[in-house]
Amino acid sequence: MFAAVNSMGLLGIDGFMVQVEADISKGLPGFDVVGLPDAAVRESRDRVRAAIKNGGYQYPVSRITINMAPANVRKVGSVYDLPLLLGILKASGQLEADTDHMAFIGELSLVGELRPVTGVLSMVIAARENGIQEVFLPAENAAEGAVVDGIRCYPVHTVTELVSHLLGIQPLSPVEPWTPDPDQHTPVPDFADVMGQPIARRVMEIAAVGSHNVLLIGSPGAGKSMLAKRLPGILPDMTADEALEATKIHSVADALSAGTGLLQQRPFRSPHHTVSVAGLTGGGTTPRPGEVSLAHHGVLFLDELPEFSRQSMESLRQPLEDNKVTISRVNATVTYPCTFMLVAAMNPCPCGFYGHPSHPCTCSPQAVRRYLSRVSGPLLDRIDLHIEVPPVKFDELASKKKAESSADIRARVNRAREIQNRRFAGTDITCNAHIPDSQIKKWCPVSESGEQLLRDVFDKLGLSARAYNRILKVARTIADMDEQEIIDFAHIAEAVQYRSLDRKYWGE
Repeated sequence: MFAAVNSMGLLGIDGFMVQVEADISKGLPGFDVVGLPDAAVRESRDRVRAAIKNGGYQYPVSRITINMAPANVRKVGSVYDLPLLLGILKASGQLEADTDHMAFIGELSLVGELRPVTGVLSMVIAARENGIQEVFLPAENAAEGAVVDGIRCYPVHTVTELVSHLLGIQPLSPVEPWTPDPDQHTPVPDFADVMGQPIARRVMEIAAVGSHNVLLIGSPGAGKSMLAKRLPGILPDMTADEALEATKIHSVADALSAGTGLLQQRPFRSPHHTVSVAGLTGGGTTPRPGEVSLAHHGVLFLDELPEFSRQSMESLRQPLEDNKVTISRVNATVTYPCTFMLVAAMNPCPCGFYGHPSHPCTCSPQAVRRYLSRVSGPLLDRIDLHIEVPPVKFDELASKKKAESSADIRARVNRAREIQNRRFAGTDITCNAHIPDSQIKKWCPVSESGEQLLRDVFDKLGLSARAYNRILKVARTIADMDEQEIIDFAHIAEAVQYRSLDRKYWGE
């Protein structure tokens, strides 16, 4: 006998429809799975066999052939356990139910319990787009499925529970639509804890408004990491589309906490400097998102930047330009989005005290040059804001005056970001940092005095075309913070000030 059951698969971060076809025929007992299954899918034969027997059903002593269509796309993971089992039960006559409008997702234990799988959000979205009305998935993934409107998601604990529902014996209830939970927010350190550092605080606010990349250079203990870890607390709220995209990536990478619907905070990723290229940008035999994609619509913080391998640092150049990573393998090519803010921190030399006002540097000039040369010019060129974080003075540390809080800064950031939202309404542009170079003149009008200053700076510093465009984008952000449409002399001057530090260190 023949039966077909709908399921879903993943290709990159997008779901696609999979039809699991089961055929039971006479012949020597066997269980074959075709249709480009990977090792995890082939291993599902043993899980399905045990789950059928331990669930009290009859395992057919016949030749079982499973085909997973489309057969030209590789099927990956344990998500197909449940549809395989249901296909066998239907083909053997043990389950009679109309499942054409349903899709089934889930990994099985040997006793027939459903275990959570990755990528549920993407698969449920694809199920809705393919006309599926009901999706049955592991109970632990129910919160993800509930995010998608227009489709009913049923949380399932065991195969017996699901079969009882399909036979009309004991119906299941669909999960309630997902609603934001204010208590789900993870506490973020407050800028009120940062004493002194007025320039660094100003730069972090500019970066948050325009989503610009930042490089912090300073001696140990100056507060570079402290500033970076407080940046998420002043970033603007995520839009619904941004939250959906970020959640899909975290779901596919199995980085989503149990019971999470949509991510409500912008991601903050801080990989160790020993991270591999594949860990940073994504990859592997079965491609997975890397740290740059997990930081999508959030922050990627690289502490001790020169300690990262040269290959890892250089692998960031294309993602910073294209906002996506394409991974090509023999069987498939997948693309992961990675629109992120890069925040990097580093010491000015191996000992960390080069240029310190009171602590002598013990490094030779050659050692300083070798240390700084680990960070390439092309990577520096893609970082909008370069600032020096000086040591904090005693009077600033001992001051009883409370510093400005993240909440106050974030209010200003949201106001300035709203100006950008109105300006770019109806376009694909989300913030100033992502203005295409071809549209710089349209969105960044400059006054005559600002134009003259920019001309002088371009010739004197020998800026690249990329640096020129990035200065204009930063100046656009500063003008938005001043609620001015025309970029003026002062805005250009401040933007250039944050772009000249590489000449101090790398120009020597």
